[in-house]
Amino acid sequence: MHPRYEVVIGLEVHAQIISKSKLFSGSETSFGAEPNTHVSLVDAAMPGMLPVINKYCVEQAVKTGLGLKAEINLYSVFDRKNYFYPDLPKGYQITQFETPICTEGRLRIRLEDGDKWIGITRIHIEEDAGKSMHDIDPYYTLIDLNRAGVPLLEIVSEPDMKSPEEAYRYLTEIRKLVRYLEICDGNMEEGSLRCDANVSVMLKGSKEYGQKVEVKNMNSIRNVANALRYEVRRQIEALERGESIDQDTRSFDPVEGITHSMRSKEMEHDYRYFTEPDLPPLYITKEMIDEVQDAMPPLPDELFLKYVNELGLTEYDAGVLTGEKDIALFFEELITKTGDYKAAANWVMGPVKSYLN
Repeated sequence: MHPRYEVVIGLEVHAQIISKSKLFSGSETSFGAEPNTHVSLVDAAMPGMLPVINKYCVEQAVKTGLGLKAEINLYSVFDRKNYFYPDLPKGYQITQFETPICTEGRLRIRLEDGDKWIGITRIHIEEDAGKSMHDIDPYYTLIDLNRAGVPLLEIVSEPDMKSPEEAYRYLTEIRKLVRYLEICDGNMEEGSLRCDANVSVMLKGSKEYGQKVEVKNMNSIRNVANALRYEVRRQIEALERGESIDQDTRSFDPVEGITHSMRSKEMEHDYRYFTEPDLPPLYITKEMIDEVQDAMPPLPDELFLKYVNELGLTEYDAGVLTGEKDIALFFEELITKTGDYKAAANWVMGPVKSYLN
């Protein structure tokens, strides 16, 4: 990093909810089916078709909010986000804009110089679009609507990350959390977990943020970090040459290791948000929140602190043991049989993990 500049990064994570049916229809959601075989009349936006909210997805959103120590809003509203894509049959996406289901959360990340809390601005429920495929036919773009209407949670962070490394740790912890909660399988290669990054640079000590750029199309956590490293370097070099930064949306090319401009960045007014007239407001009861809370599994951050502070394990051991939910739950069962926690940890991290590999 350049000694004269400060980096500001915020991430928007889209997690595909593990659900048997879509957000507003009864269509299946399984990955890898033949194109256009999981499409209902609702998904295809046939005239007169009305959406019906999937209650299970609402419960999963509440669970995610609890896992991120967020405020669960008892009243929220769905909105229409209008934009044209050939794989968005309605011509708009049903999402939440001004009144999301969760706000004001936080997530702890661990860095070499200590812990840091990253703020969560909002968590909202929305439907996914379909998929455009450009590499099958030499003349035409083909459309697969299997993904249209699949339920998503969008987790929007505060611009609290100051380096690509912090963004890497944050995204790693988000993926770990949604896997622990069984909200999402976290598979970025298949697109069930996707991340868009907003990044800017400014002179150190400045009170005004620099011009924000959005980076898309990153299919691994490593690629997110690599894209941000390149983009930070590109912006600093441009500013050093006396150039201005355009507010655009950029795509990351992992082969070349560079970003390139896709289009000028859309603004909120471009989407012409308005309240979804076909869905009533969403009311959540405190009893529902309590039920979800009672069914919550142990969370990775809580287990990490337990292993370090109560069991006397090293932070490295605690990090390895909490890296995967199945390993952590196995270790939880194991320590009910023995008080030699270090020996138990060594056995799990050594012979047990070697056997599983």
